Amino acid sequence: MRYAYAITAALLAGGATATLTMQQPAGAQVAQNAPGTIAAAAPRPGAPMSFADLAARLQPAVVNISTTQKVQVKSGANAFAGTPFEELFKRFGGGGTDDNGKPITREATSLGSGFIVSPDGYVVTNNHVISGGDPTGGSSVVSSITVTLPDRKEYKATIVGRDPASDLALLKIEAKDLPFVQFGDSTRARVGDWVVAIGNPFGLGGTVTAGIVSALHRSIGASGAYDRYIQTDASINQGNSGGPMFDLQGNVIGINTAIFSPTGGNVGIGFAIPAEEAKPIIETLKSGNRIKRGYLGVGIQPMTEDIAAGLGLPKDRGEIVARIEPGEAAARGGVRQGDVIVKVNGQDVTPDNTLSYIVAKTPVGTKMPIEIIREGQRKTLTVTLGERPPEDQLAGVTNPSDDDSDSGSGAPTAPDQSTRNTLGLGLQTLTPDLARRLGLPGTVRGVVINYVDPSSDAGAQGFQPRDVILQIDQTPVTTSQAAAAAVEAARKAKKTTVLLFVQRGTNPPRYIGVKLKGN
Repeated sequence: MRYAYAITAALLAGGATATLTMQQPAGAQVAQNAPGTIAAAAPRPGAPMSFADLAARLQPAVVNISTTQKVQVKSGANAFAGTPFEELFKRFGGGGTDDNGKPITREATSLGSGFIVSPDGYVVTNNHVISGGDPTGGSSVVSSITVTLPDRKEYKATIVGRDPASDLALLKIEAKDLPFVQFGDSTRARVGDWVVAIGNPFGLGGTVTAGIVSALHRSIGASGAYDRYIQTDASINQGNSGGPMFDLQGNVIGINTAIFSPTGGNVGIGFAIPAEEAKPIIETLKSGNRIKRGYLGVGIQPMTEDIAAGLGLPKDRGEIVARIEPGEAAARGGVRQGDVIVKVNGQDVTPDNTLSYIVAKTPVGTKMPIEIIREGQRKTLTVTLGERPPEDQLAGVTNPSDDDSDSGSGAPTAPDQSTRNTLGLGLQTLTPDLARRLGLPGTVRGVVINYVDPSSDAGAQGFQPRDVILQIDQTPVTTSQAAAAAVEAARKAKKTTVLLFVQRGTNPPRYIGVKLKGN
């Protein structure tokens, strides 16, 4: 997945839900896309319509955004460390530091797009367009932001507010009587509708492309509450980030943000943040208020086919709770690890309407029902939503241990051989000494994988020696005998898949459904 913006420099390889519209007094300036300003146009029978009138009306409100930033030159001398070439590489500027050991920096510019949403100069764009970024791996800091209008007038911009979670930002330039556009209603968009994208691909300046809505509510693997995009085949490339996606009435229904591309160029798969999500966030930023989101305090996984099979539940309905944050809303409301949340506040939890999306859009302090499936039984709990912590706090997950000591496997024991035959995994009890050698917290209780049959489903799922299985079919297993008994019970019950709760290193544990051998 690539964000649709470009960075160019010699050393770089790459080239509260209210809208922003207000009632205008008679004779006042109106939005470029105000109702009645764009004639409704239908395609002639047998021929596509022209987008010329639409583009001419809307282009004046779409701007180019460039940032200047200091990029620290990434050291390349590491590849020559300990060789006769190390000093030579540094001498000719490849070391990332000068003769005094200070970091070497170069000035680079990033290019993106945006659009004006008020005549007094408020500009919407993506947060990543105006954030420091360096694809070479160094560090950078944005020192200035320049907004260039289609008539080539340039303005220095200030940041009014930014929201990294949704990848949105609001800028301000000092000008009056500017052309501007308004947000539309993206909930009315349908797959197959025409859309027009305007932006600044590859720094070429105002460029218009057209396509259709290819998909709605598309997840692109970004996770979280805002992994929900409009997909389009309108050409979107580097530099289009932050630019508007219009419907045929000239309404902004999306903000072009990312592309899927193995080559770095357009392959007909682009993604835009829906206006329904952007409008309230931009309005909050404009008012100077802090973005507040509901927070349940759970780590969740979607109901994939393997997990659903392990639980005996239908797939694509609900999400399973892999982790409970102590003291947060879910814990206070009685939600437990292993519960499957199927409905929140009257809304079904589905891949198109995820738990994160529902909760984030619900006001902090809301008291609401949560319907769960626990041990095959449906229950309804009541929770009071807390406030979502800052993203940097939520991202504090440690990496797996790099300890390469083996797990102490010797000749297979009888329980170990049993799980090798049925599950494709050799298991041994996690003793305190073994936990210490594996770098695991002393509180972890389970069985350690010491063998993976590469031809088994467990092997195909990516299981590795030193992974720890905490539960089998939602029953804790602390010895290899208990693990073998749980797998044998599943086999006798004619189950084809067992649900494992697995931890790798110090990462949070996850549910994975594994097919039994021979099934």
